Amino acid sequence: MLSRPRHGEAYFVVLPDREPAPAVAVALRTATARVITHASGLPWVVGHWSDEEMAVAEAGATRLALIGCCSIDAERLAAEAGRLRDLTHLDRLVRDLPGSFHLIAALDGRSRVQGTASGLRLVFHARVNGLTVASDRADVLAAATGATPDRRRLAMRLLWPMPHPVPHLPLWTEVTAVEPGHHLIIEADGATVRHRRWWTHPEPVRSLSDAAEDVRRTLDDSVGARTRAGGTVSFDLSGGLDSTSLCFLGAARQEAHLIASTWPGRDPADDDLVWAQRAAAHLPGIDHQVWPAEESPLVYEDLLEIDDTLDEPTIGVMDRARVLSHLPRLAAMGSRLHVTGIGGDHVTWCSEASYHGLLRRRPLLAIGRLRGFRALFHWPYGPMLRTLANRHSYRRWLTGSLTDLRAPVPPPVVNALGWGAPPRLFPWITPDAARMVAEALAEIVPYAEPLGPDRGRHADLRAIHDTCRIIRQWDQMSARAGLPMTSPFLDDRVIEACLSVRPEDRVTPWHYKPLLTAAMRGVVPDECLRRTSKAEAALDAAEGLRRHNSDLHALWADSRLAELGLVDTALLKDITARPDSPDLREAVLYSTIGCEVWLRTLEPPGKETRP
Repeated sequence: MLSRPRHGEAYFVVLPDREPAPAVAVALRTATARVITHASGLPWVVGHWSDEEMAVAEAGATRLALIGCCSIDAERLAAEAGRLRDLTHLDRLVRDLPGSFHLIAALDGRSRVQGTASGLRLVFHARVNGLTVASDRADVLAAATGATPDRRRLAMRLLWPMPHPVPHLPLWTEVTAVEPGHHLIIEADGATVRHRRWWTHPEPVRSLSDAAEDVRRTLDDSVGARTRAGGTVSFDLSGGLDSTSLCFLGAARQEAHLIASTWPGRDPADDDLVWAQRAAAHLPGIDHQVWPAEESPLVYEDLLEIDDTLDEPTIGVMDRARVLSHLPRLAAMGSRLHVTGIGGDHVTWCSEASYHGLLRRRPLLAIGRLRGFRALFHWPYGPMLRTLANRHSYRRWLTGSLTDLRAPVPPPVVNALGWGAPPRLFPWITPDAARMVAEALAEIVPYAEPLGPDRGRHADLRAIHDTCRIIRQWDQMSARAGLPMTSPFLDDRVIEACLSVRPEDRVTPWHYKPLLTAAMRGVVPDECLRRTSKAEAALDAAEGLRRHNSDLHALWADSRLAELGLVDTALLKDITARPDSPDLREAVLYSTIGCEVWLRTLEPPGKETRP
């Protein structure tokens, strides 16, 4: 197992105030690691971070640290440390601060380590030399324990999609994850741990008119957490409502020089550029950079070259090249941070599954809306009515999904109005892998609980968590590329504000993103709020599959997954040799490619590809 991370990526580990800590710290340090100590002089936080993303306060033996993007000054943080008498009192602090950050606290020998409710900032822990050590990266802890990836857990990552709670199982059985919305407590003995819930989904009871101003203010605060340091900050300006809203909020604050960055799509029907230029015309103080569409990397590009140190497989490798391609150029123009609109689709919009419950509470409204959704998405009546009538629990739904993991995928309406798309294994997954997956899922099902009390709230949080697992890796990749990325829509405070709105006000067949439109009224020009379309980049994906077919063939010709007995490369070679096959219109290859690329990143640098 490699000592990780190996490219200078940010990470941290938290050590208890116990004597074995110095020896454990040595095993966890990289060449560029920094150290913050307990009052005793023993190491408390070890890792690699910049001064801009670390804020620390001390008050006697009490220690308090925030790592990430957060609007808090040193004076307030010191005051919070000075008044801290119980670790649970920190709930109030974290529920008040905008931004996206980890919180670490030490008090009376006990430690609290916390990520975000969104899942963008995670927490893991493992036993190292008798001490419980926490980190924001599972691979760092795995390296310290000498662990190797678990074959069965890797096989589960080949499912598409992965059902909750599979994504929260690290690839190493020696490492334990703390689920989003919970924090970790390490007791004074340095070994005993507890997971405690600190965040719950807000009750979705607010009306659109009541919540719009709060959503705008919260989103503005999150943008301000990125721009308040001044300098030059770049923003995506895709032409979509999400990135456009952030650009106007950033420009209105006048705290930083803004660069707006637009990648036009290759599809002639893609109207993103038209809308981006329309928005830029109302932003005279910004520098609008439009990159040539033909220079945009395609999906599947540079898969064989990826060597990022990642602590789990990610389908984000598919778009890695296009996500990172413009960042060096923006950094050369002086940008210190790049703001994306990612997450807007997931927090200001919501799942149609909410109408399953709404049908029982407000039947007349729900029936009219469901008819609208049916016309919009061409849902067949039979599956739609059966899904709405079905009242199975999440656990029962998941149990039923396991009866045949290779069954045909149900109609989209079943996924949209149910608990989600059932997990499936594709034909190239070997029988041995399928057996392991079925056994592992059977062990999980008796304890599986939904992320919310109903289908809608479960679907909303599931979408946020899944997105954050991709963005978490892209953020790491972007920092290595020279320009960190950040996504304000995925801040906990923004998520809370949006999820507090009634689902019937967040998603309707009659209006596009009504919540964000209402929140941005008066900030974004009405002309820009009228957009109701969204580019899908389907042409880019199809062309990428054709152009990079040889790279995919090389992956299967020398497959690490095949060496583990998890995939049949003959079937993979056959399907990727037919890039125009209807079977490839959906993202059927993504989970397999993500796992294959991840296994290769675990290997020593410069390792030769086997013939």
